[in-house]
Amino acid sequence: MNTSILIAPPALVRRAEQQDTQAIQALDSAHFIHPFTDHGDLATRGSRVITHADNIYVWDSEDHKILDAMSGLWCVNAGYGRKELADAAYQQMMTLPFYNTFFQTTNVPAVQLATKLAALAPKVGGRRFEHVFFSSSGSESNDTNVRMVRRYWDLLGQPQRKVIISRNNAYHGSTMAGASLGGMSGMHAQGDLPIPNITHIEQPYFFENALPGESEADFGLRAARWLDEKILSIGADKVAAFIAEPVQGAGGVIIPPSTYWPEIQRIVDKHGILLISDEVICAFGRLGHWFAYEKFGMRPDLVTFAKGVTSGYIPLGGVMVGDRVAQVLVDKGGEFNHGYTYSGHPVACAVALANIELMERENLVVQVRDDTGPYLAERFEELRHHPLVGTAEACGFVAGLLLVKNKATRELFDPDLGVGMMCRAHCFRNGLIMRAVGDRMIIAPPLVMTRAQIDEMVALIRRCLDATVDELRAVGQLG
Repeated sequence: MNTSILIAPPALVRRAEQQDTQAIQALDSAHFIHPFTDHGDLATRGSRVITHADNIYVWDSEDHKILDAMSGLWCVNAGYGRKELADAAYQQMMTLPFYNTFFQTTNVPAVQLATKLAALAPKVGGRRFEHVFFSSSGSESNDTNVRMVRRYWDLLGQPQRKVIISRNNAYHGSTMAGASLGGMSGMHAQGDLPIPNITHIEQPYFFENALPGESEADFGLRAARWLDEKILSIGADKVAAFIAEPVQGAGGVIIPPSTYWPEIQRIVDKHGILLISDEVICAFGRLGHWFAYEKFGMRPDLVTFAKGVTSGYIPLGGVMVGDRVAQVLVDKGGEFNHGYTYSGHPVACAVALANIELMERENLVVQVRDDTGPYLAERFEELRHHPLVGTAEACGFVAGLLLVKNKATRELFDPDLGVGMMCRAHCFRNGLIMRAVGDRMIIAPPLVMTRAQIDEMVALIRRCLDATVDELRAVGQLG
């Protein structure tokens, strides 16, 4: 097998037409175990080989141009091809490519980034975020949350407070603790999960869980009170924290009713438990705010971040540690026996600083909040009228629609039919990356997307929905 493609100089691999797709696919199948992949199926189909990218578009090895409506994996907020970020990485690599932050040692980019994040984090209801713990991913960050929460209660003399409550269909990473915090049954079925002292309540998904005739406002209150019921069933003196995404991402872009988060906040305050806002997806402009807790009026104690902090250009994650927790850990904790080799990696932190500077200079967060976000919601709402669409909703630069068999009766398709994957296949054929979560089709475009590009994307989505209808009719699944 020819492996020379793996060591071709950069100048020779810039153009997609120079790639030997079959050779890359063969090596991929032989050596690369992918995340969340059926490798038997992958060996049959062959990987899609992405070779280069610019702005909101990627190109594959067959030189097909594809509009990336998922920002890679919810993360390329500033768009592809930003020279400023590459330059920041290069300059830092030539200055200090790595040094650890163990043993009372630090580096300049890590200190600068921690200071910048503390300045960006809004002070809501008297809660301040003056401290940051760095990791390399959201999964590591949520593992850190488990360690930090339990250490906090130990130091306060309440070691029995160990239980962390999450939600069904939530995603908080794929490490042992992250996958346990998440509420996805497929992940729990592998690896004997969840680990002890993690439990779940139902998600605030109106379409699926509302009672007949129930308003969204009333449903939001009822869904929030599932947390109160769970705390009381466990015993408030045993509950350490509640963790949730402001808007559920990988679960299908589940946007809670406006009444949900204020009631959740009331409940955690009543019982004195910690609130963790997992903003791996939602932070850094995705919902039109630097941090999403500000949008929903939440007062979290810990905030998980990753992805958009570097626009995905280099791995970096972390936890914003609120003053309530930080004061206990710093003043009473002694040595915190937790950390990672790459905590505060100087190159990752330098890229994050450049990314934040770029986003501030181009006013991307305000643009999403006041201009392109509302326009995306307006255009996405139009898709609700398509015969295949049961719901269509957006929040900032995330959006989702549900494919239904009958709009009038809200009848869903048989899950075994795989209508979402059928639609996703039509998306790829038509030059669009849109993710399928069951029969929910979701997007999270780069924040640099213009109104004209939103129009282009919506036109592509409509074309793919039409193609899905044609296929369903051809196989007798629609009249």
